[in-house]
Amino acid sequence: MALGFFVDRASLMGAAASPDRKFAAGIGIAFLLLGALLSVLSVVQYRRSVASLRAVEIPPRYWLNLGVVTSLAVALLGVLLALYVVKTL
Repeated sequence: MALGFFVDRASLMGAAASPDRKFAAGIGIAFLLLGALLSVLSVVQYRRSVASLRAVEIPPRYWLNLGVVTSLAVALLGVLLALYVVKTL
């Protein structure tokens, strides 16, 4: 996601009205959305892995949903950042 935002912001260093700006912004948005999608898919993979464990295999006081909440928050922030980039075009 950071790469996508960097590509978009780096394209601002050129002429703002050039067609390359929109192309670079499109690539940046694609990276942002890909990062958000991969964060959501990591939650799915994690939940499948945890579901295959027996109760005794999970360490005591292990926060099962910490990774889920964090990954979903990162995905949401990535989508919001992509919307911001689209808005600033």
